[in-house]
Amino acid sequence: MKQYIDALKHVLEHGTDEDSRAGNVIRTFGYQMRFNLQEGFPAVTTKKLAWKSVVGELLWFIEGSGDNKRLAQITHGDPNKNTIWTANAEADYWKPKANFDGDLGRVYGVQWRDWRGVDQFAKLLDNIKTDPYSRRHILSAWNVDELDQMALPPCHTFSQFYVSKGKLSCQLYQRSADMFLGVPFNIASYSLLTHIIAKEVGLDVGEFVHTFGDLHIYKDHLDVVEEQIKRVPHTLPKLEINTSKNINEYTLTDFVLTDYNPMPSLKAKMAV
Repeated sequence: MKQYIDALKHVLEHGTDEDSRAGNVIRTFGYQMRFNLQEGFPAVTTKKLAWKSVVGELLWFIEGSGDNKRLAQITHGDPNKNTIWTANAEADYWKPKANFDGDLGRVYGVQWRDWRGVDQFAKLLDNIKTDPYSRRHILSAWNVDELDQMALPPCHTFSQFYVSKGKLSCQLYQRSADMFLGVPFNIASYSLLTHIIAKEVGLDVGEFVHTFGDLHIYKDHLDVVEEQIKRVPHTLPKLEINTSKNINEYTLTDFVLTDYNPMPSLKAKMAV
């Protein structure tokens, strides 16, 4: 995960100080990281990754839900627990639009499974199986017609999958990237998604390519970012997946990081 530390340094060295919708930031535009998934699972080691939340949210996306209480049930076994989406679900700007308690609107998973009646995710799996070398293996969350129906417009907007020499790779375009809190989570989530899809379609994993639009570090995260930059990354862990289940049967316990030895947690407040 040296690439991630280098990305933090890039923002600090090349970014400009500006006000944003959610607070003061240092920001820059355009960057890319590449992770060879054959060399280990890219879980950040310079702080502890919230692995259970990564897995729970991704399973929630795949299920096609926009219900925060359902996310809490998947992740914690209790629909009344807080999740990484609770602040958005309860935000003053969103509450008047919500149709029920916990409703987040037509966010990521809803778009994946029901874009104007089209199940993008199912079509993606089928297309990779039947036409692996197509250049149309796309999964998008940026539905312009429905942005006002989402508690948060998608930050990780668009991913493309690519098959070569029996390996599946994924490139994500992320329009907006909270470098300290969000990006390690996003790296893990889409790397896990690549593993899940590869297993489902009978391929090995290749690369995860992470392409950014607006990269930013919140000013009130600077202390923990500077501490993280001082830390030297450990060896990457390995991912073990329960091979007895398919994509519609997974639970949290079916995904285990082995030999994961992160450094102590670094905490900061999420901007909403």
